[in-house]
Amino acid sequence: MEDLIQTIAIYAIPVIFAITLHEAAHGYVARHFGDKTAFMLGRISLNPLRHIDLVGTIVVPLLILVTSKLFGSAGILFGWAKPVPVNFHALRHPKRDMLWVAAAGPAANLAMALGWALALKAAILLPKGDFSLPLSLMAEAGITVNIVLMVLNLLPILPLDGGRIAVSLLPDRLALGYARLEPFGFPILLALIFIPPHLLGAIMMPMVQASRGLIGAIFQL
Repeated sequence: MEDLIQTIAIYAIPVIFAITLHEAAHGYVARHFGDKTAFMLGRISLNPLRHIDLVGTIVVPLLILVTSKLFGSAGILFGWAKPVPVNFHALRHPKRDMLWVAAAGPAANLAMALGWALALKAAILLPKGDFSLPLSLMAEAGITVNIVLMVLNLLPILPLDGGRIAVSLLPDRLALGYARLEPFGFPILLALIFIPPHLLGAIMMPMVQASRGLIGAIFQL
C-alpha cells in the first residue's frame, strides 16, 4: 500500500500537467490563428484546474496505476482533460491552420518531456539526498508520461491530434472522406487499448522507446 501511495505521489504532478497543458496549448494556438472560442470561455490558461476532467485526468490514470501495481501489468498510462473548444471555421485558413492547432498539443508534451529531462539531469548532478531522489523519480515519470501522450496523440486516428493533422494534409476530397470516419475513432481506439492482443501497446512502444532513447542521448542520461 505504501508503495502504491509513493507511485501516485510521484506521477500526480507529471500526469496532471502533461494532460492539462496539452489542452491549453491547443487554445493558445487557436487564438493565434483567429479562433477566440477558448479565450472567451476562459480556457486559455496554464492553470490545470481549468482543464481537469474528473474521469480522464484523475480516475483513469489512477486506475491504471493501481492496476499496474496490484496485478503487475504494464498498461500504457494515459488520460485526457476537458477538450479545449476549437471552432475550426473561425480560423483564418481552417484547413491549413488546423494542422498547427492540432500539433500544438503533442508539441507541448515534447517540450514538457525535455523540461523533465533537464530536471532529471539536475537531479543526477545534485548530491544524493532527500531532494534529489524524489526529483529524479518524478522527472523519469514526467519524461515517460509526456512521451506516451505525444505518441498516442500523433496516431492518425480521429479525433486524436494525428487525425486532425492528417485531415489538414490530405487533398480536399480525401480529407472529407477521412473526416467522416471520426465517429468511429474513439471506439477503434478503445478496442486497440482493451481488446487482446492490445495492439495499441505494440504499435506505440517502439516509438515511445525510440523517443525516450533520443532524449536520453541528448541529455546524456
